Amino acid sequence: MTKLSRDVMAGQLADVNALRPAVQRGIVDVIRRQAGAGVDVISDGEVGKFGFGSLAYYGRRLSGLTTRPLKPGEAPFMALETNERIEFAEFYKDLQFLPTPSQRVVCSGAVTYIGQQEIQADIQLFKLALTEANVRTEDAFMCVLAPGWLEHFFYNEYYATDDEYLFALADAIKHEYKAIVDAGFILQIDDPALPDTYDMIVPAPGIDEYRKFAAVRIDAVNHALQGIPEDRVRYHICWGSWHGPHTHDLPLKHVIDLMLRVKAGAYSVEAANPRHEHEWKIWKETRLPEGKILIPGVVSHASNVVEHPELVADRILLYASLVGRENVIAGTDCGMGMRVHPQIAWAKLKALSEGAALASKELWGRSAQGSE
Repeated sequence: MTKLSRDVMAGQLADVNALRPAVQRGIVDVIRRQAGAGVDVISDGEVGKFGFGSLAYYGRRLSGLTTRPLKPGEAPFMALETNERIEFAEFYKDLQFLPTPSQRVVCSGAVTYIGQQEIQADIQLFKLALTEANVRTEDAFMCVLAPGWLEHFFYNEYYATDDEYLFALADAIKHEYKAIVDAGFILQIDDPALPDTYDMIVPAPGIDEYRKFAAVRIDAVNHALQGIPEDRVRYHICWGSWHGPHTHDLPLKHVIDLMLRVKAGAYSVEAANPRHEHEWKIWKETRLPEGKILIPGVVSHASNVVEHPELVADRILLYASLVGRENVIAGTDCGMGMRVHPQIAWAKLKALSEGAALASKELWGRSAQGSE
């Protein structure tokens, strides 16, 4: 599936519909592998998201998007122009193994949602795959990007203000949010933008200035979530999936209150990444709202090292002591597809479930997974 995704992104396979049988087989395999690893809250693995974050994917879902050649000095998207990339220019030059895109995706017209058939096809594929896989699960979720992270991929060249553009994206993508929840799945909103856009503003803004910027993007998420039950939503933040130094990451303490403003039932945060593992201390001072769930990442996509189950259990027990055992679900820092080798990813998920079982036995006096 990785090769197929790269081919679609490169424009070598235009007929995505013809790939749906292969996508369904891929989702069935991912479901069975998750269950086999002991994971009980599963996803579709985002197997069908060919060209994700590009015009190849979102051009079939959002109107108003086009491409144009890069102007001198422009980056194709925000993540390729950061303060960290300036500081570690030699590292990033040596790291680069794919050609830099020569086009920038821009918003050149009114944004509306045109992906009704696309999302229904995604939902149907997941439902068919779940039936075919025939494994026991506690729940299942599908991921969609937050308006602020969509904004990072597609530059505004149409709307009078960036805020107007942001809320147009929210009004459009809310249709995808609702479709997933209406289908009976949990909606996971992926929003690296909350902490991660900070490093993409060059030079870096002051903290207060950035918090005002970020607060508007939280308002846009909540705007898109209107009418959706909070207990069917989980909100994920991270600091990006690339294997770099992350020395310019914005500390969680500066946005944790904004994160908790999102109208979601659960919050997923990086907690195993060595740049952020120490931030468990924040929960000594920060109260998790009543009835909400914290999903700390207890295995990381940032390293090929497979975490020991006892370390995983220790991390779970730590968070249980901070926010309450009934309020913790063990998770991953972020998705692992194309971040670590698949064989390592499955080993990490197995360590996750084994560690969750150890922690559950200590917390509840019985063996349970409670992992995802």
